[in-house]
Amino acid sequence: MASAVRGTLYIGVTSALERRIGQHREGATGGFTARYGVKRLVHFERYGDMAHAIAREKQLKAWRRDWKINLIQAANPDWRDLAVDLGFPPLPRKV
Repeated sequence: MASAVRGTLYIGVTSALERRIGQHREGATGGFTARYGVKRLVHFERYGDMAHAIAREKQLKAWRRDWKINLIQAANPDWRDLAVDLGFPPLPRKV
């Protein structure tokens, strides 16, 4: 998730993506994501089991910021909010 194009990034794992997006958008998660306005789904990966998902989360969290940005831009060069494709209303565009 991101606050804006090339903005603050957040990486997390969940078993309920749509519910978690809603929590971020409402600011219900508090802490880091609420403080920095991290509400846009710019990249996600699905895994068949939680063990693989957690391993990937740890791997990505250890990456340098530029590697994370390159990963996002490879699949989503415009930093589009992918939550819209999952039925969420569009957020105002930040540059």
